[in-house]
Amino acid sequence: MRSLLIASTALTLFAAPAAAQRQPTPEQRIDRVERQLRQVQRQVFPRGQPADTAGFSDDPAASQTVVVALSARIDNLERQLADVTRLAEESGNRVATLEAELARLRADQETRLRALETGAATASGTGSNAPTEAPATSESPPPRPQPKVETPATTRPSATAATVPATPATGSFAADGEAAYDVGFRLWEQKKYNEAIAALRAMASSFPGHRRVSWANNLAGRALLDKGEPRAAAEALLANYRSNPKGERAPDSLFYLGQSLMALKQPGQACKAYAELEDVYGSTMRPALRELLPDAKQKAGCR
Repeated sequence: MRSLLIASTALTLFAAPAAAQRQPTPEQRIDRVERQLRQVQRQVFPRGQPADTAGFSDDPAASQTVVVALSARIDNLERQLADVTRLAEESGNRVATLEAELARLRADQETRLRALETGAATASGTGSNAPTEAPATSESPPPRPQPKVETPATTRPSATAATVPATPATGSFAADGEAAYDVGFRLWEQKKYNEAIAALRAMASSFPGHRRVSWANNLAGRALLDKGEPRAAAEALLANYRSNPKGERAPDSLFYLGQSLMALKQPGQACKAYAELEDVYGSTMRPALRELLPDAKQKAGCR
């Protein structure tokens, strides 16, 4: 009996570990459940694995093929968006470049116009100050004797009287214009620039068509330059050149336009004024002005 008890006890002791070894571990049980779940999923979703939202709506779960197709479409949209963004940036850069170019062209055009105006103004101012202006002052007395021509108007009546008044009227206009210009010139000589400018402009407005109008506008621009207002001088000189390019002091206005531009630190524009002076007037330029031009071009660095 004792031997039988010992034998049975030994069998139970050895059987317990064997039974423990046959019992599955939690990891094994979880693996088995996952395998079974995959089998069920393959039967329920034969087209692929279900999406994370499967079971929350009645829509069929996305298959792997659909996911790949959607991913490809998203990639295409991203590439197209990148292309659109790149084209938008390029268009913006082109527009900015065009705007900058237009602004530069406008500024260049305005600068050229001001330069020409300034050159014309300076040219007329210098022309008034040039040696030719002095003769104008010395010649101012002759206009005074001219009013004597009016005396014949009272000598003979009838038909001759009709023609005589025209001569006195013309002589009076010319003489009065000369006298008005002479007043402005004398004020400029005395360096009374404000009074000279007012007198010269009054002469130009009061005697339209008079040969001294070109002189008066030119000398007014020169007075502005002497006064230390080169920009205003440039505008006045350019206006004189443009309004009456065939005037006696139009070349001077171009020359002193260049002088005004030099005072404004714009030698390149001054050279353009000098070049236009040579192109337009060339051989018809008065000798005194022709002598001043080479030195002015050298100072401006003209080629």
